[in-house]
Amino acid sequence: MQDLRKLELTYLPGIGPARAKMLIQELNINSWHDLLYYFPYKHIDRSRLYKINELSADMPFVQVKGQIISFEESGAGRKKHLIAHFTDGYMLMDLVWFNGISYIKKVYKLRTDYIVFGRPNLFNGRINITHPDIDPANTLVLSKMSMQPYYSTTEKMKKAGLNSRSLEHFTSTLFAKLQEPFPETLPAYLIERLHLMSLDKALRLAHYPSTAMELSHANMRLKFEELFYIQLSILRYSRERQAKRNGYRFEKVGDTFNNFYYHHLPFQLTNAQKRVIKEMRVDMNSGRQMNRLLQGDVGSGKTLVALMTMLLALDNGFQSCIMAPTEILAEQHLETFRSFLGEMPVHVELLTGTVKGKRRQAILEGLKDGSVNILVGTHAIIEDNVEFMRLGFVVIDEQHRFGVAQRARLWKKSLVPPHVLVMTATPIPRTLAMTLYGDLDVSVIDELPPGRKPIKTIHAYENKPEILYNGIQREIEEGRQAYFVFPLVKESEKLALKNVEEEFVHLQQVFPNYRLSMVHGQMKPADKDAEMQKFVNGETQILVATTVIEVGVNVPNASVMVIQNAERFGLSQLHQLRGRVGRGAKQSYCILVTGYELAKDTRRRIQIMTETNDGFEIAEEDLKLRGPGDLEGTQQSGVAFDLKLANLARDGQLVENQILWNRLKELNQKDEDWSRIS
Repeated sequence: MQDLRKLELTYLPGIGPARAKMLIQELNINSWHDLLYYFPYKHIDRSRLYKINELSADMPFVQVKGQIISFEESGAGRKKHLIAHFTDGYMLMDLVWFNGISYIKKVYKLRTDYIVFGRPNLFNGRINITHPDIDPANTLVLSKMSMQPYYSTTEKMKKAGLNSRSLEHFTSTLFAKLQEPFPETLPAYLIERLHLMSLDKALRLAHYPSTAMELSHANMRLKFEELFYIQLSILRYSRERQAKRNGYRFEKVGDTFNNFYYHHLPFQLTNAQKRVIKEMRVDMNSGRQMNRLLQGDVGSGKTLVALMTMLLALDNGFQSCIMAPTEILAEQHLETFRSFLGEMPVHVELLTGTVKGKRRQAILEGLKDGSVNILVGTHAIIEDNVEFMRLGFVVIDEQHRFGVAQRARLWKKSLVPPHVLVMTATPIPRTLAMTLYGDLDVSVIDELPPGRKPIKTIHAYENKPEILYNGIQREIEEGRQAYFVFPLVKESEKLALKNVEEEFVHLQQVFPNYRLSMVHGQMKPADKDAEMQKFVNGETQILVATTVIEVGVNVPNASVMVIQNAERFGLSQLHQLRGRVGRGAKQSYCILVTGYELAKDTRRRIQIMTETNDGFEIAEEDLKLRGPGDLEGTQQSGVAFDLKLANLARDGQLVENQILWNRLKELNQKDEDWSRIS
């Protein structure tokens, strides 16, 4: 068979230059191979028309013939939507759009026959279809196929006359041209052992199955192949990095580490912390560069683990640094380190953008002559004039806040690349971590230090604020502090800013006897830090904020986190915000405030938050609800590879297949290294 990657779209009947250009620009379909692997997003039975009185909310996609008799706009702002009242001549149902309202009203005419296609829902006792597909009635051709494929297209394509039906025509033409079987890409023993369908059959049935069972088996084969080769690539890249990257040897556990462990440790290490430190010691004594991800829930003791590893570096004659995403977080790390170390002869300094003049010069000289043992800082650390005498260990906190290029600049500050530990308080689901990192170089702290009480999470409705305010007042009277967090609505930052400012004034009236701070992303950094510092120091009792406080605020005295409009946040972000409290020994609370009307997925998110404090369980649920693209709620980039069919949430069991893993561990091929930078 010819190499389909080299066959241009224009060689396929029905696709001329203009259509080929549109497919390339809109769907990144450049060749016959790309078209072959552009799979339908659903298959629907369009062999019949339904009457409205036959519809119910538990039905799959259906099609109905009828007319729009009127349009009605409802709601305002982000909640504005368009309702079309649609009749089949006997009964009415609603068609609903939340986007493209002006376009819909312009394109679709009243009292004109249309075929409406979509999934029926029930709202206020009436059937509705949200964002339906609508075609002129004269284009209706009842399908002879019980499983007709539907392909995703863009608005620009639809306006140019290229819709799902067009792509169906292109793929059917493609298969008619490709009579010769597609060559197999998996070894025969693996196909036989796992009872997989052949690639040829799977590709054909993924587009044109006769039954749902055929489609399921075809997708299973194709998903397995995607994940198989991703895992294989990750493992070989990791093996090559281990083989090639030399690192400093930290051979001894010396006086500094032992003195801290036996005389200065503020509390007993958890078993998880001990395990992680041992894993890192093995790495750093191997002669290879450590490149390890440390996952740990908020408050799990990652900072203490980082400090103790820095003391190991010091015992072996090396300097260390930790880079944090904000000045406040860097300052808190400095205070934490100095508090832990007490009077120990360990020289720790802080370097941020606000450290200037003689103080800055003294720090730079101390780094160069080796008298500064540990440097805590922000992006200022990676500036060219920051030189270390012997940098051996680098910690990057909240790793998703730094780009690869920024992290790489730290490497250049040492002749041999230093050992690297990247830390995150956002748990990565096991299925995703296995795919992103293989089974190498990932450490997990999955225990909280002794004395920590689980945060109580409560779902409250916005129409009963007095109960909420009374509870907060009791906490403040007992000497505690509270957060009020409001969503930052991307589509309307000014609106969100106005909301925060209005609520700040409102809360000043509700709590006239207490002092309040306000923080949001539109403030000048200096003003924001000053307001935040007032809360950290206890000068203010209530902090009114947007999600800028999601990372990097450690106030053990804060016991209440109120998240307003909690329905606008993702699970992982809610969990991150909740982690701002519960840092002291006292009982803490997280109050999720919503309206009454909640979508099914939203209600599930709130339920999960009230049922568990386990960050890894929450991350798994978040992956199932939202997919891998925005796991952290802080704009983490999505997976670094193109999955055509496999879904890391739904298809995690394929990643965890033990036969696959055992086989992959036997293979060791060489290729370009993707994972040199943490």
